[in-house]
Amino acid sequence: MGEKVYELRKIKKKGLGMPLIGDKFPKMEVQTTQGMMKLPKAFKGKWFVLFSHPADFTPVCTTEFVAFQLRYERFREMDCELIGLSVDQVFSHLKWIQWISDNLDVDIEFPIIADTGKVANTLGLIHPNKGTNTVRAVFIVDPQGIIRAMLYYPQELGRNMDEILRMIEGFQTAEEKSVAIPANWPRNEIIGKGLIIPPAADMETAKKRTKEYKCYDWWLCYRNYYKW
Repeated sequence: MGEKVYELRKIKKKGLGMPLIGDKFPKMEVQTTQGMMKLPKAFKGKWFVLFSHPADFTPVCTTEFVAFQLRYERFREMDCELIGLSVDQVFSHLKWIQWISDNLDVDIEFPIIADTGKVANTLGLIHPNKGTNTVRAVFIVDPQGIIRAMLYYPQELGRNMDEILRMIEGFQTAEEKSVAIPANWPRNEIIGKGLIIPPAADMETAKKRTKEYKCYDWWLCYRNYYKW
């Protein structure tokens, strides 16, 4: 308990140290429910989602962990791993996931970081003026260790796991096909499952694209979506 308080005092003095989208995920060694891990090295060559939760044995967080686990295979099918985090000791994590198994019949298979506050400080997950609990955050990291997305939720609102899955599929599709992803994809109100072709940089390319793709105008062209 003393170690946790010490780390959190340092956080309040130092302030937030938040990485940004496009930055390399910070290198760190963490204690988890599955042993020591080095991040992002442990997931090298894979996508991973690091998500923080305010505390163990809390109702919203429990529903979130169940939701993540029930979709764990879908994440792994997209070559994506999961890892949780909160400022709790490892035995608290272990007791909590045992409670989930015993009472909800769901076995949590992904690791959870037992943080003293150091990792949360590095990632900017604790507001210096609002207690010691980590915010409800999500970091989506690509196989090169680059942070591609950061999401933050208030304590009273649980995350939408299907949106996180949609984002990962969207990133992978955009990268593989050299396209952009429209709003509410794959059920966009204008082009449905269509994928947006980046706007042309010159007149010749613009004319060519209006012949090759479906277009509303030279700057809004799209192609059909298909799995690879």
